[in-house]
Amino acid sequence: MNQQLATALAAEHAAIFAYGAIGVRLSGAARREARAAETAHRNRRDTLVTLLTREGATPPAPEPAYTLPFPVTDRASALRLAITVEERTAAAWRAALPTTTDTERAEALTGLTDCAVRATRFRKQAGVTPATVPFPGRSA
Repeated sequence: MNQQLATALAAEHAAIFAYGAIGVRLSGAARREARAAETAHRNRRDTLVTLLTREGATPPAPEPAYTLPFPVTDRASALRLAITVEERTAAAWRAALPTTTDTERAEALTGLTDCAVRATRFRKQAGVTPATVPFPGRSA
């Protein structure tokens, strides 16, 4: 099994978990964006599970729970967590890119791009500037 894709799958599992804490602290457009993000991560997870299974691998299962990097107590911390989740998941997809086959690469690149776009949207909602980063998924 491609270990980098397994790591990307683990990141997708963690993202889905985090959006449970994020969504309850948001309202209006931000809550709709969080719901759409969670759905996107679920869809990407399902696609990746199918891809890995088709390749004969046993995809890693989600953890029963995840530790969030900080408490989510209000709108600001929820948006900060959404940005963190998207950045971390983008990093997992970016790390997978060099290890992928042509078929896998398209999925990894789409995963990276989608996370970068969502992170930008959440940065804008949080009033973070700049709203974009030069190389999404690259550690600082």
